[in-house]
Order: sequence, then structure tokens, then C-alpha cells
Amino acid sequence: RAGRGPFKNVTPGGLHIHHVVPGVILVIIGGFGAVGAGRYGFAGALSAVIFGLGAGLVLDEFALILHLDDVYWSEQGRKSVEIVVVTAAVVALVLGGFVPFGVNDLTAEERQSRGLVAMNAAFNFFLALIALWKGKARTALFGVIVPFVALVGAIRLARPGSPYAKRFYANRPHARAKAGLRAFHHDRRWARPRRRFENFIGGTPDPERSAVSLEKPPPP
Repeated sequence: RAGRGPFKNVTPGGLHIHHVVPGVILVIIGGFGAVGAGRYGFAGALSAVIFGLGAGLVLDEFALILHLDDVYWSEQGRKSVEIVVVTAAVVALVLGGFVPFGVNDLTAEERQSRGLVAMNAAFNFFLALIALWKGKARTALFGVIVPFVALVGAIRLARPGSPYAKRFYANRPHARAKAGLRAFHHDRRWARPRRRFENFIGGTPDPERSAVSLEKPPPP
């Protein structure tokens, strides 16, 4: 955006080509290459690298895809930074040996039983869905990879404004107030460090672009 760096903006004929366009192309090439090359060998490794590069470019403009507008340097563009950080954390967990749905907690003898494996995976997935229903998307996502994380999100109070809170806290003012107070303390504790970390990775949002995005009427 500042015109610095080796790549700058790609604008052939005055048309700005966003990162997501070559990202989608690389994902398609890497995906089909991986299917045709097989699991092992140089071709498979090269396809994986191409796919990873494409996925990174797509995730880099997640906010653009979500809003269908160039909001990368505005407050709404922070969603791209958040999704990249979360994706990197999940990939790191998988590379570290964690298997989704808590299957890695089963012993070798227990894994021989397909029914037990299916029940364990279904139970962990159910807990992740409850955590997501309660408005805890990060907890639900990490709960799919790390056992008992989704259980914590499923047991604790839902966040205000979540579908669960609207459904079950509407006639429970005490639970609604307690959930709001807990969310307030949580956000006050973690919002500032998270904001600094996101600014370090993706840059500080442009106040002028944020103001324009807020004043811009929604698309029909």
C-alpha cells in the first residue's frame, strides 16, 4: 500500500489484482497436483508447498472475501489477521502431533475398536458445537484439536449476543448479567495484548479508512 517492497500492488490496465486471485489459482494447482502426484516424492512435496502458498494468500484477504469489499486496512480487515493467527496455531498443533477429535488420547488397544473411536470423535465434535453455539469460536476450533478445551467452552457461560444466550438467557436476568460481566472482564484483560500482537503482524488499521468504512452504506 505504501509502494515499498519487491511486489507492491499488481494493477495491470488499472485493475487491482488482490492477493486472493493468485492464491486461489495456486490452491487449485497445488490441490490437483497433490492428487495426481501421490503422497510421497518430490512432486507431492512441491504440490504441498504450492498449496500452502496459495492458502496463505487466500487467508491474507479473508476479510475481503467476507465483506466483499477492500477493508484490509480498516478495522474490519483485522479478521484477516485473526484467521491467519488461528490457522497457524491449529497447523502448529497438528504438526506437533495432536489428532483432531481427541483420537490421540486413545490407547493402541482402544483404537482397534472403530465404534469407540467414532464415539470419541462424535463426543468431542458435539462439545465443540456447543462451544461454538455459545459464541466461543476459538475455543470450539482449538477444542477440535486439543481434548477438553471444547469441554471448558461448553460448560462455562455463553458470551452475550451468542445464539445460546439469546435462546436460554432471555428470561434469566441473573445469568445474562453474569455472562456480560464475565465477558467484560475477559475482554478487558485480553483485548489490549491481542490488539498489540495483531498490530505487530498486520499493521495498525488506518483511522481514515475505518471512518470511511463505517460511513459507507451497506450494499443492497
